Amino acid sequence: MLPSVVPSVKELLNEGARKFGEATFIKYVRNGKVEEKSFIQIRDDSECVCRMIRHTADKRIHIAVIGKTSYEYLVFCSGVLSSGNVFVPFPPEISVIEAADLFERADIEMLLYEEAFADKAEELFKACPQLKNICCFSQAGEIYETYSASSEFASLSDVQEDKEQCAIIIYTSGTTGVKKGVMLSMNALVGNIMYREYCTDIFNEGVVALSVLPMCHTFCFSGDYIKNLKDGLQVCLNGEFKDIAENLKRFQPKVIRIVPMIAQSLLGKIKILLRRNPDLTPREAAEEVYGKNIKWLISGGAYLNPELVDEYDKLGIFLRQGYGMTEVGCRVSVPDDGVAYESVGRIIDICEVRTQNGEIQVKTPTAMMGYYKMPEETKEMFTEDGWVKTGDIGYVTEDNQLFITGRVKNLIILSSGENVSPEAIERKFSTYDIVEEVLVYGDGNKIVAEFYPNADYIQANNIEDIEAELEKIVDSLNATAKSAHLISEIRVRDIPFEKTGPGKIKRYETKI
Repeated sequence: MLPSVVPSVKELLNEGARKFGEATFIKYVRNGKVEEKSFIQIRDDSECVCRMIRHTADKRIHIAVIGKTSYEYLVFCSGVLSSGNVFVPFPPEISVIEAADLFERADIEMLLYEEAFADKAEELFKACPQLKNICCFSQAGEIYETYSASSEFASLSDVQEDKEQCAIIIYTSGTTGVKKGVMLSMNALVGNIMYREYCTDIFNEGVVALSVLPMCHTFCFSGDYIKNLKDGLQVCLNGEFKDIAENLKRFQPKVIRIVPMIAQSLLGKIKILLRRNPDLTPREAAEEVYGKNIKWLISGGAYLNPELVDEYDKLGIFLRQGYGMTEVGCRVSVPDDGVAYESVGRIIDICEVRTQNGEIQVKTPTAMMGYYKMPEETKEMFTEDGWVKTGDIGYVTEDNQLFITGRVKNLIILSSGENVSPEAIERKFSTYDIVEEVLVYGDGNKIVAEFYPNADYIQANNIEDIEAELEKIVDSLNATAKSAHLISEIRVRDIPFEKTGPGKIKRYETKI
């Protein structure tokens, strides 16, 4: 259950300024120098943007925000959320064609954008008749001055908020077709971070977190910004991914939200250090890469190999994963150092989870209001008794650990009537270095495994017959597999699989 009163983002900013004051909230590198902004500063700057928006727009509108993660990005997002208007984030790499389509569908009337997006913003302004105003982050200084608390516009930041109204529309990745705009109220957006923690030593006042994932995604915006604002953490913005090694040493974080690919990449650096410096202990090598304070890595967005979790445990770093989806406000389960490596965490106390025909379904007060202007698609996402259908297959243990084993839409249905999860088979290949990518699917009445092999591993080990090497692995796995999970054919490809925007393999539509 949610607390009786869920604060808004505006109230969190005010409470942060009151409680933590001039303590550093946001840190980032600009022109080679580290800059710091306090809880008071981000509150004041966000209020200036709020006033600018309310002075510019004479009614409640939908406002797009486009930019990479930066201090200005957070201020402009906060300004929109504090103004009583609807915040609609888009990734900075979005094309003009896609943006124009989504702007029309989302009824966008104002665009706030980073300087690198300026040319596209001008094109959109010409291409979208409903787009009335555009404003670049580079105008922030002028906005802070013109709309300060001592200006004639000061009263415009006194907003009467309706926390049940739509506060944010987030367009999903669209892997199954047309992108859908998830509508969340302020109660859902902020309410989803108001759960009871299982690990009490992570989110404490003054703890340093490094933010490396794009803030245009709910996982990062909700966790690295809104939750850390509530808890009083210091958030260091990484900037470009190429800068992560330097920023780990610069900021010395205790906690980082990541995706498995990042964890795997940084583990590789640790292993190289250990090979080159045999006198180092594993923890010393880890601190060379991550900094001396590192303790927690919170993973999401993709499958996390339990062997990777185990390797990090040996370094004194707790790598654990959570689970969620935008349609339920963000998180359903969160990391806990007491859960099995294979689980996706423990279900938070504001969510209920059940399984129906193997599908994970969620009931929570932070569930979406629906998909914007898509009533049929909204109806399909809910059961008749109001539970959100996640589309994931899995199970829940008695102690509330959640396990995900596959996706409903990906099931291979055999002629015998048995359902086979391709993800369950694919995960068996995660420990084999020769396998760069694998996709399991049905073809006729047989199960096929298609591989994109690891060229570096093949070259380093002088492997001439790649297919024969893969056959050996498949034969070994088939020897202990259930009869319904036997791989009948392997296929080898010489180019990577086509990916979605977030980097997931696009699956074949063919099913048995």
